[in-house]
Amino acid sequence: MPQTARGGIVALGNFDGFHLGHQAVVGRAMALARAREVPALVASFDPHPARLFQPDLPPFALTSVAQRLALFKTFGIDAAVMIPFTAELAALSAEDFVTQWLVRRLGVAGVITGGDFTFGKSRSGDTALLAEFGARHGFTTEVVPPVADSSGIISSSRVRARLRAADPVAATALLSRPFTIRGKVEHGAKLGRTLGFPTANLRLGDYQRPAYGVYAVTVVLPDGARVAGVANLGIRPMIEPPVELLETWLMDWSGDLYGKTIAVELRHFLRPEWKLDGLEALKTQIAADAAAAKAILGA
Repeated sequence: MPQTARGGIVALGNFDGFHLGHQAVVGRAMALARAREVPALVASFDPHPARLFQPDLPPFALTSVAQRLALFKTFGIDAAVMIPFTAELAALSAEDFVTQWLVRRLGVAGVITGGDFTFGKSRSGDTALLAEFGARHGFTTEVVPPVADSSGIISSSRVRARLRAADPVAATALLSRPFTIRGKVEHGAKLGRTLGFPTANLRLGDYQRPAYGVYAVTVVLPDGARVAGVANLGIRPMIEPPVELLETWLMDWSGDLYGKTIAVELRHFLRPEWKLDGLEALKTQIAADAAAAKAILGA
């Protein structure tokens, strides 16, 4: 760590999604750091520990590492550390993790976590043990209580469940922003161009799969401009062979996005994927979907 970042208050956790509960933990670290006039830090892990222990799990990420770092920066954090979650790290005892990472490498003055934070081999360390190590090594610890709404505790699992249930509006409320898929635009079958609706195509990669279907979206272009769009997320049942893509038509915009990175924010679910009766029916349905997306985004 640079010397200017040592002696800070660190929010420690996975923070995948950086939802309202995560923001409470990071926000408390920032408040304490400002009060003590020391750096405010976040320490997160890559890959997610579940990916190491269960490599066959289907994709479940709510953010990429780049998105997470950008969110931390926008939130006001002074520095962020991505700890590589390897088999070697997972094998460290709870005490070795504290001494090697928190004390020696990061030089923390305080650690803020959520109540369910665990660390060390076989998840042998909890927040109570972290407090003991803190007293021994000279850093403070604090546990931030869960954030809840009328449906219960806000968690990444709840966000994923709402996305699978075709409810991006509820996911937005939990995240405090729309679920966003960011990636590089690829060449596709160019069927949309033939129909008069050229699309920007993204692979879904490690992202959590929302319900397949058609969405009203907002697209953030490489220059930061925001454009309304309508997107099909799924396997395109009318096209052989089926390929899983996020295909977005940007309304009232034209230009070349091939090879460029864009971000697609899922705003509203319009309908499931349908296999229609021919290309003319598909063209008519796309126009109807675009009109519905424009109306709901305008509202």
